[in-house]
Amino acid sequence: MSFINYMAREINCKIVYYGPGLCGKTTNLQFIYERTNPDAKGKMISLATETERTLFFDFLPLSLGEIRGFKTRFHLYTVPGQVFYDASRKLILKGVDGVIFVADSQMERLEANLESMDNLRDNLAEQGYDIEKVPFVIQYNKRDLPNVVPLDELRAELNPRGVPDFEANARDGTGVFETLKAVSKLVLNELRKSGAG
Repeated sequence: MSFINYMAREINCKIVYYGPGLCGKTTNLQFIYERTNPDAKGKMISLATETERTLFFDFLPLSLGEIRGFKTRFHLYTVPGQVFYDASRKLILKGVDGVIFVADSQMERLEANLESMDNLRDNLAEQGYDIEKVPFVIQYNKRDLPNVVPLDELRAELNPRGVPDFEANARDGTGVFETLKAVSKLVLNELRKSGAG
């Protein structure tokens, strides 16, 4: 979970964007990165292989609020979308404080969303986390496309628990910051409950 740097008086929190391949995880991070104050962010780091353009995670610290005199720094990561890279996904989930599941709203991607959600649940459990207890929000991305699953159907399939969820179009930024703020709030609430700082 969160790492406390007493020297810098910072609590470091890790938020992971999870979802099927090409659902918009990277687009979310790029949008946030481009619109974040240069003084409040670190470098965006990409790891890519020659075989898969989505095999990288982006690292982006954001400063938001204070808890008992400690600044909160958020580190944002994406996981590779392809199931082939499951070992990388598990590694990136280690020490996670909050998860944003990015769903691709297109009808033909519904099955991929469901598989990715099951994979997230399994990988969190393997790391000792319960998806019911981890700060968790869902983003329904690509809502601007013509062939999208109706929102109530997506909710029934992907969000039976009724966690905070948001419609989005990561390309133009619709819903991007709302999603991040929602999971950040949940993470901060958990930190306050646990007495961090």
